[in-house]
Amino acid sequence: MRILIACEFSGMVRREFAKLGHDVWSCDLLPAADYHAKHIVGNVLDVLGGNWDLMVAHPPCTYLCSSGLHWNKKDNSRAAKTLHALAFVQQLMNAPIERIAIENPIGCISTQIRKPDQIIQPYQFGHNASKATCLWLKNLPKLPIDAGLYVQPRIVNGKKRWDNQTDSGQNRLTPSNDRWALRSVTYKGIAQSMAKTWGNL
Repeated sequence: MRILIACEFSGMVRREFAKLGHDVWSCDLLPAADYHAKHIVGNVLDVLGGNWDLMVAHPPCTYLCSSGLHWNKKDNSRAAKTLHALAFVQQLMNAPIERIAIENPIGCISTQIRKPDQIIQPYQFGHNASKATCLWLKNLPKLPIDAGLYVQPRIVNGKKRWDNQTDSGQNRLTPSNDRWALRSVTYKGIAQSMAKTWGNL
C-alpha cells in the first residue's frame, strides 16, 4: 500500500509499516529525526491528495488534550488555537483517503467532533507506561489487545501506577524544551500493532 504517516517526525510508525514492504512516507513541519529520505517536510494538508491507500495521523495535541485545556480559561488566545486545531483534525478526517486512523490523547476531539472508536494504553502493548490514547478510525479495524503483552502495574495506595508515572499519577518527565517531542513519539508496541493490523488489509 501507499501510506502516509501524518504529523510524525520520529519515524516510529513509518519504520514499522516499511518493514512490511509498503511505500510509506511520513510528513511533518519538522525534518525526520532519523534523517529518512521518505519524509516530507511541510504542511500535510498539501499532500492529502497524493493517492494514498491509508493515512495514520498524529495531529499536535497541545491545544486539544484534556491536560492542557484548563489553560484556555487563563489565556484567552488559547481558545482560538483550540478551534484551529479542531478544524485541522476535521480536515484530516475528511481527507480523500479510503482508510484513516487519527491518534490523540483524551481531549476535546471526543466532545467537539465525535467519540473515538478505541482507547488504548501502552501497557496493553508491552510497555511499562500509562498514556490513554484515542483512535478515530475510518474503514479500519480496532487494534487487537493481546493479554500476553499486558504489563502489570505497581500499586500505590490502592491505585495502579506504571513506570512513567509518579506515585501521585503524574508523568515523570520534568519540564524541558524537548518534553513535548518525547511525549509525542508513538510507543513501539503500538506502532507494531498498527502496521501488523492495518498493513495486511
